[in-house]
This record gives sequence, C-alpha cells and structure tokens, in this order.
Amino acid sequence: MLHLVWLVPFFPLVGFLINGLLRKQLSKSLISIIGSGMVLASFVVSVLLFTEVKNGNTYVANLFDFISYGTLSIPFAFQIDQLSSLFLLIITGVGFLIHVYSAAYMHEEREEHYGRYFAYLNLFVFSMLLLVLGANYVIMFIGWEGVGLCSYLLIGYWFKNVEYGNAAKKAFIMNRIGDLGFLIAIFWLLAKLGTVTYTTADGGGVFDLYQKLTKTDIIGITMLLFVGATGKSAQIPLYTWLPDAMAGPTPVSALIHAATMVTAGIYMIARSNILYTMAPQTQSVVAAVGLATALFAATIAIKQNDIKKVLAYSTVSQLGYMFLGLGVGAYTGAVFHVMTHAFFKALLFLGAGSVIHAMHHEQDIRKMGGLSKKLPITHATFLVGCIAIAGIPPLSGFFSKDEILAFAYAKDPLYYYLGVAGAAMTAFYMFRLYFTTFRGTFRGTEEQKHHLHESPAAMTIPLIVLAILAIVGGFIGIPESIMPDAHKLEQFLDPIFQKSNEIKMAALPDHHTEMYLMVISVVLALVMITIAWVKYPKRPELNEPAGFGKVLADKWYIDELYNYAIVKPLQWLSRFMNNFFEKKVVDGMVNGVGRLVNYTSRQVRLLQSGLVGNYVLLMVLSMLAFFVVKFFIKK
Repeated sequence: MLHLVWLVPFFPLVGFLINGLLRKQLSKSLISIIGSGMVLASFVVSVLLFTEVKNGNTYVANLFDFISYGTLSIPFAFQIDQLSSLFLLIITGVGFLIHVYSAAYMHEEREEHYGRYFAYLNLFVFSMLLLVLGANYVIMFIGWEGVGLCSYLLIGYWFKNVEYGNAAKKAFIMNRIGDLGFLIAIFWLLAKLGTVTYTTADGGGVFDLYQKLTKTDIIGITMLLFVGATGKSAQIPLYTWLPDAMAGPTPVSALIHAATMVTAGIYMIARSNILYTMAPQTQSVVAAVGLATALFAATIAIKQNDIKKVLAYSTVSQLGYMFLGLGVGAYTGAVFHVMTHAFFKALLFLGAGSVIHAMHHEQDIRKMGGLSKKLPITHATFLVGCIAIAGIPPLSGFFSKDEILAFAYAKDPLYYYLGVAGAAMTAFYMFRLYFTTFRGTFRGTEEQKHHLHESPAAMTIPLIVLAILAIVGGFIGIPESIMPDAHKLEQFLDPIFQKSNEIKMAALPDHHTEMYLMVISVVLALVMITIAWVKYPKRPELNEPAGFGKVLADKWYIDELYNYAIVKPLQWLSRFMNNFFEKKVVDGMVNGVGRLVNYTSRQVRLLQSGLVGNYVLLMVLSMLAFFVVKFFIKK
C-alpha cells in the first residue's frame, strides 16, 4: 500500500484539472461531486497509509530525479512516516468536510465561478499534501509556494472587489518575505551538506549529517527557517495578513486556518526538530515569539465585533501556543494542538459561516443575538467548539493546550503564567462571541428575523462530525498524570522525535504539579466564561469599543504603523524611481545616446561633399596623421 502514496496528492490534482478546465461545461452538482470526491479518495488512501505506518512500516517513494547536476541530486520523492501520515489525515479529512460544506454554502455562485472555486480548493489541498509528503526541503518548498499561491487566489476569489484584492495581495507579499528566509536556509544547507533530503538509508541526509554543521550554521539555518514559518503561520511581525484573509469565502477561511496553510510552519519545525534541538538559542526565540503572538492576538480578539475577525485573531493566538510548544521542546504537544485545533477551529469557522448564511451575509455580532432557538444545530456545535478552544475538560483543546503549558512551566514558570493569561483571555473572548451571538435578544432587522433558518444538511452534517471530533479528539493524548501509558500520540510520534529526546529530554513537572497547573488553567477559564456570561447576553452595548478598548478594536494600530513605516516609504521610493530616476536618469542616458548618434551622423555626412579636391585633401591629411602616430609609437 505504501507504494501508492503518490495517489494522495494525485486525486486533488485531477480534481483541479477537471473542474478548472471544464468549469463552464459541468453542472454545479457534478463540480461539487468531483471536487469533494477527489479529496475523499485521498482521505481513504491516507487512512490506509496511516494503518501501514501504525503497524511500523514507513516508506520513501523516489518518483524521479528532479534536479541532478554533478554530485547534487534532489529527487522528487515522497516520505510517508508517522508525522506525514498524521498530517495527511488532518488535511484530507477536514478538507473533505469543508468541500462538502462548500457545496451548499456557495450554491448561489454561477457555474463557471463555482467550478473555479472548487478547482482552487482542490489545488490548495494538493499543494498542502505536497508540502507534508516531500522527502526533502525542495519538494516541501514547492508545496509551500503552492499554498501561498492558492491563498492569494482564494482570498481574492471575489476579485472584482478592490478591498478583497488588496487583502489577497497583502497575504501573498507578506508570505514572500518569510519565504525568502526559507529559501536562503535551503541554499545554506546545500552549501554546507550538499543535500536537502531529510534522511537516507545510507546516512546521507540532513538529519544524519547535522553534526557536521557548526553552531553558527545551525543557528543561522534554524533562524531562517523560522522566518519562513513566521510568514506562513502568521507570527509577529508577519501576522497581519491572516485577519485580512477573511475577505475570502468562509469555507476558505476554515481551510486556511484549520487544515492547511497556517499549520505549515509548525510542520516544518516539527520535521526539523533535531536541528532546533541543537540550537537552544533559536528555540528560545521561537518560544518568545510564539508566546508574544499568543498574548498580543488574544488582546485584539477581545474587542473585535466581526465574527470572522474574532476567529482569525484566535487562530493567530493558538498558533502562538503551538510555537511556544516547539520552543520549549514539546514537539508532540505542538503537533497534538495542530490536530485538535484543526477540529475545533474548522468547526467554529463553519459554524460562523452557518450564522452568516442565516443572517444574509451579516458578520457584525452586535446585530445578532438570540440565534440559539432558530439555529439549534449550529448553536450546539458552535458551543462545543467554544468549550474546546477554552480548554475545558474533557474536550480536545484541554489536553493539547495543557500539555504545552506543562512543558512551558518546566522550561520557565514565567512562560506558564503568561501562557495561562492568554488561555484565560481565549475563554473570555470566545464566550463573549458565543453569548453575544446566540444568547440574549435578536438585534437584527425584521427581515433578517423573518428569514432566520437552520442551514441545510450539507452544512450541518460537517458541523456535527467536527463537533464529535472536537469532543473525543483529545483522548489520544491523555497525560501520564491522569492515566499512565494513555498518551497514544506520543507513542506514535516517538520515532520522529527520538533523536531530539535522546539529546535533550524535555522534562515534564511531577504529576502532582502537573495536576495543579491543570486546575489553575481550568478554573481561570471557567471564571472568564462566567464573566462573559454575566456581561454580554443582557448588555450587548458593552461590545462598543471605548477608551483603551478602541485601541484593541483598532488592533493596536499595527496596520497603520506598517503602512506609515514601510508601505508609504516604499511607495514614495517607487514614485521617485519612476518619475526621476527612470525618466531623467535611465531614459535621459538612453535618449542622450540616441541624440548623440543623430548629431554625430549629421556632422559626419558633411564630409560627403562630392568634390574630388576635398577627398584628395582628406586622403593626404589621413596619411599624414598615420605617419605621425607610427612615429610616436616607435619613440
């Protein structure tokens, strides 16, 4: 079965080609069947591959030579092991549910646009599968750039809207900044090791030869890889593109935030874990940036009133926790949080889409309220997502978040206390969102109230499935302090992180301390939920930003700062280069050469007078000049 690993990305690629090329000829139902069916086929193959890996079998499929020059050989190869097989299940499983949901959510689109949408979705899934399956950094980088392209296409899907187009460009350009760091790291590895393949049977891979790298090399390479991760996974300072990515259709937001693109940076660092373990300085930077991002984004989410913007900043914050986990050596915890986050964040985004669908595209939570009776399934599943992300046991978010916080405490108690503060804010802003949207009285228009209805089955069934996963998903990672030998995910991923654990075992606090830490985080979350419950259902006017709340609502004015410090100077420089340097200097030089040639030609043509005497005189003068030059050369 492992030899058929190439089928996993092949199916979405076929779906992209069929729907993309035949979008004007196919019906909507056929387009959605092809788009969803191809991802389902990939999921089925992924399940079979996961079963093989779980039985102890791994495989590297060398499909063909991609780059071969001298001693350099970079194959187009796929690696199926514990880490990649787990990500395959997340990408194809959650991706399939989002495709099914999209079939109902986007039903009002015209056929050609509907086909374009599903073609882009399939290409997005294909690119992400390429990223996680690549057996070397070059194939990973191809998939890395592919998801960047697809994010641009999908965020700007409604391309006639200038604002949406600007959001797509912002995402594309900001990701290119990070991608440059990734690219330089690849060249650095090639220069020092002559390979970018992860590992080989003869011990010639990056993770086999890392001891040949100097300390400076390892720190430089890991820092550059982290620069790439900050762009793709929206960390400070390259995070501002992600909230603007809400310009795309809501299922796209779910796909970007939950199943694909933003988890790429986590995957890349987890895959490169041995290099980061050998660079504790870089790990400290990763942990600090992750923790700062988690707190910063959480403060912004507290005062957002756009239902999708709250979830967007929530994603940025949760990604920060994943990087905190990577920085303190909790590699399994970070991957665990990727998985649980995929469940509850996809659930929350699709639940938000169901609300927006019922409210006729209204996204301001101040104009909602009291939706629990009209949207019972959406309400129940959205509540499950809120409880999961708040870290309330026994839902999935509790297990993965507290594993990261426990490792953070072992590394530095300050990390833990700041992390718990961020988790408390998470519980507060998510239940502020929940109570304002679903509780209290309805604050929309009479027309909206009259048309309120539950979403169709194609939208509610994915919500129910994701809600179930959000409830039970954490049970594969029950900590030792609660139940010995119950952390199945840690046992499964042990071969991936074995070298790192042997070099520097990340120690958890003792069981008593770990239980105490869990109680603190849960109690704080419950207190914050209670505060939100008391304040917002009956007093929705508290959502109006005032005082310092306006600073948070305006996102600490970071976008304005970037605009004045970076965008406007670049625009001024561009205008200067265009109006002065291009037109005066470059064009002046080119036009000057042309004018000089014209002038010289006009003067030289006067020598052609047609008088024989003038020609004889010119010949004599030329011979005289020739003899004079020869005389001086001999001297």
